[in-house]
Amino acid sequence: MKLAAKATSSVLALSCCLSAVGATSASAMTLMDFIRGGQGRQQSTQVSAPVPVNPAQTMIDPGQPGQAKLPLPKVDAPKYYTYKADSMRLVSTSHFADPVVTGAVADASPTPTAIDTEGSQRRYLSDARVMATNDVAKAVESYYADQSKPLLWVADHAVSEKAKAALGVLADAGSVGLNPADYAVTPPAADAADVDPVLRDRALMQFELALSTKVLMFVQDTVRGRLDPNKISGYHDFKRKDVNLTAMLDVLRASPDVAAYLNSRSPSNQQFTLLKAELAKLRAESSADGSAITVSLPGILKPGSSSPEMANIVKAIQHRGSDALKTAHADVLASYLGTPDYTPDLVSLVEDFQKEKGLTSDGVIGPSSVRAMVGENNDTKIQKLVIAMEQLRWLPPELGPRYVLINQPAFMVYYYNNNQEQLSMRVVVGGKQHQTFFFENQIQTVEFNPFWGVPQSIIINEMLPKLRADPNYLDRMGYQVEVGGQAVASSSVDWYGSTKNIAVRQPPSSDNALGELKILFPNSHAIYMHDTPQKSFFKKDMRALSHGCVRLADPRAMAAAVLNTTVDDVAKQIAAGQNKAVAVPQKFPIYIAYFTAWPNKDGVIQYFNDVYDRDAATQKALDTTTKSRTAQI
Repeated sequence: MKLAAKATSSVLALSCCLSAVGATSASAMTLMDFIRGGQGRQQSTQVSAPVPVNPAQTMIDPGQPGQAKLPLPKVDAPKYYTYKADSMRLVSTSHFADPVVTGAVADASPTPTAIDTEGSQRRYLSDARVMATNDVAKAVESYYADQSKPLLWVADHAVSEKAKAALGVLADAGSVGLNPADYAVTPPAADAADVDPVLRDRALMQFELALSTKVLMFVQDTVRGRLDPNKISGYHDFKRKDVNLTAMLDVLRASPDVAAYLNSRSPSNQQFTLLKAELAKLRAESSADGSAITVSLPGILKPGSSSPEMANIVKAIQHRGSDALKTAHADVLASYLGTPDYTPDLVSLVEDFQKEKGLTSDGVIGPSSVRAMVGENNDTKIQKLVIAMEQLRWLPPELGPRYVLINQPAFMVYYYNNNQEQLSMRVVVGGKQHQTFFFENQIQTVEFNPFWGVPQSIIINEMLPKLRADPNYLDRMGYQVEVGGQAVASSSVDWYGSTKNIAVRQPPSSDNALGELKILFPNSHAIYMHDTPQKSFFKKDMRALSHGCVRLADPRAMAAAVLNTTVDDVAKQIAAGQNKAVAVPQKFPIYIAYFTAWPNKDGVIQYFNDVYDRDAATQKALDTTTKSRTAQI
């Protein structure tokens, strides 16, 4: 493969692998420091004095004289938005019913009596006033403007049994993670002998239209979610699902079991079923069972230290530790007298508890350990479940028999084949200032001994200050620079001009930021999975440390899985030392996801920290949506 071709493939996916650790002075920082994620990495580098443009340099998009003193350019990260719910409008009812029953109605009704009965009611459809989103309103208008179509929810001047079944499903919307208030419809009072027939029929037609709009909204929400995720933040990237609402009322009219049909619209995957079951269980539990234990540590507790919270820590481990753990440390637990000292025997207890919970077993008690000890209250868990169910609706109803799922809050990646989890490993994801996006894609290629193409955000935000002070910097560090596809010396580029046509890449080497391989699912966010020379980060519990790409703890195993080959074969490809791209035998899905509640391979729901505060933004959007939907006419 020619050099220019390699550059093209490398620059597609490029926003990864730099950690945000402590900062040092600009003079102490080197490019390799922040590539390796070492202590020299800092968010921006200040140049003490601007360097004037050298007239002898090759001028690529040259700037004007004096530009050296202007502020450095900056590439901004995506933003979180103030969510705007889909607007509501009145359903247009002017063409719903004529005062006289038409022949078309007669064709749709079995007897003249039925014609007269329905026709006398339909004339009041035009008086109904119902609010709906535009797509729901259009579907309702299309159905009721066709007078050959019968009423759905009213029969014999009363609420039908079909309507009662639909109302039952809407009232139970909370069981599938939706808000029943969004779909609330009040049926008219039961018939009475002294009820004015005109008032009765007006109320029934108001109910008819209201229930149709709410049922359509419910179906749409169960299929695609209440929210447009792309309106939450620039870190969300989904094509919102299309739901054929125009045909939905016809389907409901023909359905022999409306409740079963409505209940079938939720996602059918196993994960949704498990989340739904967990939600029902938590809501059924009493919130005041007396088992709540709190541990309040202002920072971390290290072995040999002391804390008044030590008694609560031991109590929490007794409550949430396994029987095997408590048996192994029975003597320590029995002899503990509530003292504040963090003694060696208690350190051993904590280390084993940490290991049991999948945490770093170092005896240091920090936020992750505390969270594992005390758990979360039911209200917090329920909120996470509801948000997870909403997010799962943004994905396909079936994830597929073979896929990769990266769960960012868990800092884990899972490989599924034949509907079974066959591989999982720790990952490092983007830091809060460089968040990994939430989207789906297709795994296509594994590249061995990869080049690292430096994204524009890193060139501008982090390299440019160094390059303005020393244009030879990249040449000395062994980086390759191309302008418009042509190789040039770093020193020949005007680093005060535009970097739009400038590509910077690091050749394969032991110092390469991507390590031995990368796994590509080409996307506009320049995110991919890759190896890293910085292995120590996988020992941390909190692993939101990269520039957005996903670092793999065991990249060879993942490469072998996606290529459907062996780890030995992957090792041979790497040992050859050549930059080589290998297409996967068949493309399959990857979900770069964000779930703070998610089932493990045993079906147990696990809960994770909202590392990017994305759940909080999603909850605000849900609250905004409900407020918009329940607004009065």
